Amino acid sequence: MPEFDDFIAECDRAPRLNELSEFFSTTASGQAGKPIRQPKFDRRFFPPDLTFRRFSALHPLRQGPFDQHYLSSIPYRFEEECRMGCAILKYMRARKRKLKLYTLGAAEGTMARVIAELADGRVEALSCSPNIENLRSFYAYGVPSHAMFFHGPFHHLTPQKIQNDDKLRTFAGGFDIIVEDTTFQMYSPNRFDQIRFVSQHLKSHGLFIFIEKFTHEDDEEYRRRERQKDHGFKARFFSAADIRAKEETVLTHMNRNEVSLVEIRETLRHFFGHTIVIWNSGNFYTLVASNDAENLELFLSRLYPAPIPAEYVYADLPYRLYPVSEAVPVSDRSGPLR
Repeated sequence: MPEFDDFIAECDRAPRLNELSEFFSTTASGQAGKPIRQPKFDRRFFPPDLTFRRFSALHPLRQGPFDQHYLSSIPYRFEEECRMGCAILKYMRARKRKLKLYTLGAAEGTMARVIAELADGRVEALSCSPNIENLRSFYAYGVPSHAMFFHGPFHHLTPQKIQNDDKLRTFAGGFDIIVEDTTFQMYSPNRFDQIRFVSQHLKSHGLFIFIEKFTHEDDEEYRRRERQKDHGFKARFFSAADIRAKEETVLTHMNRNEVSLVEIRETLRHFFGHTIVIWNSGNFYTLVASNDAENLELFLSRLYPAPIPAEYVYADLPYRLYPVSEAVPVSDRSGPLR
């Protein structure tokens, strides 16, 4: 793929695979970054619902060390992952067809695996990570029938790789849903090429979900939200020394590669006609983008209200990131969209 040679080389030099490799390895193996207690979700946010009960019961049984670290690090991320997983399952049932799901940067791929297990063959899921420890955690509970794991970074999973691999070839037709889970911010601020590369795998009617930490135009506001996260939530799971150590070893690299909501808006306009912000926790947001308004609306209709206390939320959700009139016409968009 000559058009992506420079981008792939850029990713190979990124902090995720170099300066931060030891952090991700030791955390994924459980040697470091282990929370004082296992994260648990607050059931008060969810209505009595069979899909939620099944999802929330299975998810803790499939978690690995990195998942427990991650879910203890972002306020109410566990609750949101349960909401997202349930919405995908309900979206699948509403569409009455099999779905292909791809999660990149989701460590052990727990959410994707749980979705595939509960979908009874109607969802084929693929997860990826460059860490062998995450691969081991994924298969620690056996080999799932409808979930797979690619051992490698997201930029090594090219269409040619999928087409030429007997096991991956089931995904050669593309994915109905792609979830980028705090991945791009570990590589670079080059969201245009990151989205352009991954969008090769997205079907024309598909949904692209972005979970990212964004910068703020007011640096003090950004830091205030960070203090709220660290002292109001993370302190339940990590010591003050652990929180400081992560800030020194990881967050400084990550912060350099974050972008603002304004920047992501300007980038997404070139790829998608519709982008909706559906979740916010301090500096973290979840965006859902698509070129199919009907599919996007169907997915949104399957979401519970955001399961998070109001004091962590800094936006009226959900809201459209940009008007449809501001989207770049399909014929003028960059990138190999189908």
